[in-house]
Amino acid sequence: MNYQLCPMDRSHLSQIAALEKRCFSSPWSEALLSQALDNENASYIVAQSEDGTVLGYAGMQVILDEGYVDNIAVHPDYRRQGVAEALLGVFERFGAVHLAFLTLEVRPSNTAAVSLYEKHGFELVGRRKNYYTNPREDALLMTRTFRETAVYD
Repeated sequence: MNYQLCPMDRSHLSQIAALEKRCFSSPWSEALLSQALDNENASYIVAQSEDGTVLGYAGMQVILDEGYVDNIAVHPDYRRQGVAEALLGVFERFGAVHLAFLTLEVRPSNTAAVSLYEKHGFELVGRRKNYYTNPREDALLMTRTFRETAVYD
């Protein structure tokens, strides 16, 4: 399967909003996705096919040397073909140079995502009680450390 990774722009919004509805029980709206593009502390990337079809996307926010993965979503027809791994890899390469750590939340029932994150060195560091709704579920807090942060007195 041929696809390219590129920065998300406004031309992708309608397809990503549709992908959100398909992948998440509490999807981000097109308006919220549009606002995210204006966040100077965030980066959103898209995996798109040669014909411009969005196969998946991912978003990350950075505060100082801390990275937080907002979403990784891949259309069900293109899962288990390396798309999520490629998207996550962009953030990992950035993190290895610029971040102390990269963190995210994931549903415990999303075993495919948990396995992907574990494969990429993310470790379980906590649990957020009743974080998700529709259905109600805790979130696993997973973090990949790139370097130790300095402790300031």
